[in-house]
Amino acid sequence: MRNPIAAVALLIGFGLHTEAAEAACGDVTIAEMNWGSAAVAAHIDKIVLERGFGCKVTLVPGDTVPTFTSMITRGQPDMAPEFWINAVRGPLAKATAENRLVLGAEILEDGAVEGWWVPKFIVDAHPEIRTVDDALARPNLFPSPKDPQKGALHSCPSDWSCQATTANLFKAFGVADKNFELVEPQTAEELDQSIAEAFEAQTGWLGYYWAPTAILGKYPMVKLSFGVPHNKVEWDSCTAVPNCASPQRNAYPTSQAFTLVTHEFTEKADAAIGYVRARRWTNATINSVLAWQLENKASNAETAEYFLKHHEDVWSKWVVPVIAEKITGRP
Repeated sequence: MRNPIAAVALLIGFGLHTEAAEAACGDVTIAEMNWGSAAVAAHIDKIVLERGFGCKVTLVPGDTVPTFTSMITRGQPDMAPEFWINAVRGPLAKATAENRLVLGAEILEDGAVEGWWVPKFIVDAHPEIRTVDDALARPNLFPSPKDPQKGALHSCPSDWSCQATTANLFKAFGVADKNFELVEPQTAEELDQSIAEAFEAQTGWLGYYWAPTAILGKYPMVKLSFGVPHNKVEWDSCTAVPNCASPQRNAYPTSQAFTLVTHEFTEKADAAIGYVRARRWTNATINSVLAWQLENKASNAETAEYFLKHHEDVWSKWVVPVIAEKITGRP
């Protein structure tokens, strides 16, 4: 027979431990990065850490290099929810080896993806189109807004690094010789609008894009194979270098994005480390959430609440049941 006094003592002890852990958490700063998926992740983390673990969370503006520099030099912010590590692999390895920074989960489960895409309705109608070369053989399917007699390959704005990669791959694949022209939008909005207009008119579109994004959540697209593996040496020496004289065929790498926290965070928010190491989602999941945000003109905070309400099957695996109950407010 169970001892009721011992059981009560156990529950009291558990409650004291939980309260102590929450009290120890204290003030936490989280970087709200300036792109959609990372910004929403920051607001989700804010809600989970506050409701589930009793932290007091402040969101601060963030971007990759400035946030990384601040975290290793000043220990602030405490957390970067979606940190793309390719740009800082060397310094990050050193910082983690010295225990100044700690890697959490790889939040983007299938990686951050870049490439050349076409609408799914094009592939459905022409299943033979699976590679870049397949698409380039059919310029009539991807009419240019400037000259419908030519095909169009859509690039990205001039201040984005992908303009250089797209221009170099345009040259490497001899796209101009296949009756295509390069279309370079002035803004991100112009690029997105070109995709929206293609879907509205059910007209082919071919060009650069990436995931996770709201656009790929709203508009079903298929990423084409470049027919060659990613060559990092060629990429670093030419593909990613503006106006490279003799670019070779190449493919975009898959970028990794992890949750990054300071060593101090692991001490004061020890109870939340399990969550930080478990939190990850697929591009399909976050694409759909960002698409909902776009359709509803919702704020990042509203989108975080939407995710927690409608994707409990995803996030409930990141925490133990007692924490999930605190987050939902349900017993």
